[in-house]
Amino acid sequence: MEALKSGSDVLFVLLGGIMVLAMHAGFAFLELGTVRKKNQVNALVKILTDFSVSTIAYFFIGYSVAYGVSFYSSAEVLSAQNGYELVKFFFLLTFAAAIPAIVSGGIAERARFNPQLAATFALVGLVYPFYEGIVWNGNYGIQDWLAATFGARFHDFAGSVVVHAVGGWIALPAVLLLGARRGRYTKDGLVSAHPPSNIPFLALGAWILTVGWFGFNVMSAQLIEAVSGLVAVNSLMAMVGGTL
Repeated sequence: MEALKSGSDVLFVLLGGIMVLAMHAGFAFLELGTVRKKNQVNALVKILTDFSVSTIAYFFIGYSVAYGVSFYSSAEVLSAQNGYELVKFFFLLTFAAAIPAIVSGGIAERARFNPQLAATFALVGLVYPFYEGIVWNGNYGIQDWLAATFGARFHDFAGSVVVHAVGGWIALPAVLLLGARRGRYTKDGLVSAHPPSNIPFLALGAWILTVGWFGFNVMSAQLIEAVSGLVAVNSLMAMVGGTL
């Protein structure tokens, strides 16, 4: 019975990771539809490479910073409980890789390729795991201090602050530092419109992200016994409300 439960949890988290991984295709199409046609190939390559760099950074550095878990262990140790720790890493990696994806959308057509990849490595390997470990692993005693001072810990079920707010906070200074896109303003200071290059790509990206959100939110329970239909319906109603 224990083996069945462990296997079910692994499958549950693995499916969640696959759904959130698919969201990165949504990020890609969203950005492809937004940038000018001449920059579409660059945007696609950048997003794919960002995810690859994020994987390396999180596997060797970031996951250990956040949770104190090292993958320099034997196969027997890593495959305990049907390899639950490995699929949990994969699931949380897809969260971590959302940070550079969020930043990338904010600074589209403004950043050079290699410096952005270097920034991705630093963000996913060090910066994001620092905040992730504080909130989701209780690092540095900050959660205990909050509980002692205010009577409750900070609760973030699916990364509304840990992932999305942190991504936005990082993107804001990046946008301010890099400034507007070339050609965004005329010599007279007037705005020169850059209409989306591909509306169908924008719509496709939005739909992929919509499906992926259910993996992002619902499967953040990380245990099949903790899954909640309330989270699923809240996610659905948020999507519908935002559309209307």
